[in-house]
Amino acid sequence: MAKAVKKRKTVITDKSYEFLKTYINNPSPVGFESAGQRLWLDYIKPYTDTSYVDPYGTAVAVINPNEKFKVVIEGHADEISWFVNYINAEGLIYLKRNGGVDHQVAPAQRVYIHGKKGLVPAVFGWPAIHTRHGNPDAKEPQPKVDNLFLDCGARNKKEIEQLGIHIGSVVTYRDGYEEIGFDYLVGRAFDNRVGGFMIAEVARLLKENKKKLPYSLHIVNAVQEEIGLRGAEMIARRIKPDIAIITDVTHDTTTPMINKIVEGDIACGRGPSLAYAPAVHNKLLGIVQDVAAKAQIPVQLRALSRSTGTDTDSFAYANDGCPSVLISIPLRYMHTTVEMIHKSDIENTVLLMYETLLALSPRTNLNYL
Repeated sequence: MAKAVKKRKTVITDKSYEFLKTYINNPSPVGFESAGQRLWLDYIKPYTDTSYVDPYGTAVAVINPNEKFKVVIEGHADEISWFVNYINAEGLIYLKRNGGVDHQVAPAQRVYIHGKKGLVPAVFGWPAIHTRHGNPDAKEPQPKVDNLFLDCGARNKKEIEQLGIHIGSVVTYRDGYEEIGFDYLVGRAFDNRVGGFMIAEVARLLKENKKKLPYSLHIVNAVQEEIGLRGAEMIARRIKPDIAIITDVTHDTTTPMINKIVEGDIACGRGPSLAYAPAVHNKLLGIVQDVAAKAQIPVQLRALSRSTGTDTDSFAYANDGCPSVLISIPLRYMHTTVEMIHKSDIENTVLLMYETLLALSPRTNLNYL
């Protein structure tokens, strides 16, 4: 296990972590983010001047809305999930992906089906090990989208309908937030509601420390990242920012079965990760690195190829081009129900965004030539 960096004075309060727990435990599936967005807007409201929600549910809180120069800090609100796709005569439910949900972690998981009459608890059924070895020469069955099914106790299709479950009902995992040893947090959908949490904490620090920014700060919690960066694509065209700072998760590559030659060397507890990529603006990245060095915030570096795979791409290439940078928090076991992050990385990512905002102004020179 990677050695964690030395702790600094905490900037995240116990009250903040209580919000994070509530926020993580609240489902926010792709295309159905509204409940989580309400929680987020209620939390950030005391620290900002105004807010709005776009037609597809991206939530934006604004500080200094009347300033012409616009800076964005952004995370995404949505989590991977499933759709009800087919209900058989025996009352078993078959599914379709909603985002990049991993079918291999599904068997024996508990879920909620979001029906018209409210939440319906169900489980991913899976044959007992005793029944999978009838033929010693047969291969073990592997979970696939077309052989996974939900069992909610209904005995037929009519009982399914009585529960308010319909084709298109969304399904989310039930696993929630937990703190475990050595300052690790475990939860479903830290990808990327921890990003929404961190940008809200930046707003809180600005307010509580009475910092005055010389520009308009748009704090953006975007929807539909998991199916193609769609929320960021829409809101970037609407805001037309001059600078964008994006936060998302990245892979901790120190756990088994991950190739560091391919994925780089990133570990939880060593600070936020800064990416080199075509969409990442070199001069803005240099400013962030200088800020990190001056504030003694540990950072890790990684290289990405054609795209970052994050909302950075949508902001960078929107309108006439927007200088954008990606600040990622290391995470273990992405797109599972037991995603893990380290508290020190939350602290340092929040601090890095906060200090970077204080270093920027409308006069910041980001010209390449």
